[in-house]
Amino acid sequence: MEHVEAIWAAVQHLVGADLAPKDMTLGQIVLRALLIYVAGLVILRFGEHRFLGKHTAFDIVLGFILGSVLSRAVNGSAPLLGTMVAAALLVALHWLFALGAFRSHTFGSLIKGNPHRLVADGRVDWPAMRSKRISRRDLEEALRLRANRADLDDVDEAYFERSGDISFVPRRKGGGGGGEPRVIEVRVEDGVQTVRIELG
Repeated sequence: MEHVEAIWAAVQHLVGADLAPKDMTLGQIVLRALLIYVAGLVILRFGEHRFLGKHTAFDIVLGFILGSVLSRAVNGSAPLLGTMVAAALLVALHWLFALGAFRSHTFGSLIKGNPHRLVADGRVDWPAMRSKRISRRDLEEALRLRANRADLDDVDEAYFERSGDISFVPRRKGGGGGGEPRVIEVRVEDGVQTVRIELG
């Protein structure tokens, strides 16, 4: 036990735990940054770091809070150990909330929100667009970037997703055939005329 306490005291001295931020040396700040970086990686590894994928505001807010909390430990305005414990608790709480959202649709909607349909059956839902403050140009830009299309006539449905992205369901051509138009030729022998069927 004494060895552990001695090691911890040495670490605190190396990182300047008993110093005011303005009194810390460059080496102590660098060592703090290294420790926080490693601790952050470990914490996120156990927390599955799903928020890094920018899933929803629920995930993004953890990124902001973690960045703020950990940065204070780097510059010495917050205790090192307390910061690591706080970061671990935040990730654990986030994981528990995500588990609750997985098990309960109502809870998931409460903390993550719901998608909103912007285009239905090829028609733009202007009240929904206004409520999300999305202009036609915003919608067309997202269409080009996300669906690689330039015309809203090619869209059957569009949704404002919980992540803040806009997703598109392309219109099926010819009532569900999909793809480019095809021509099928049916040939019958003995003088029967060729039948051409165009599918779009």
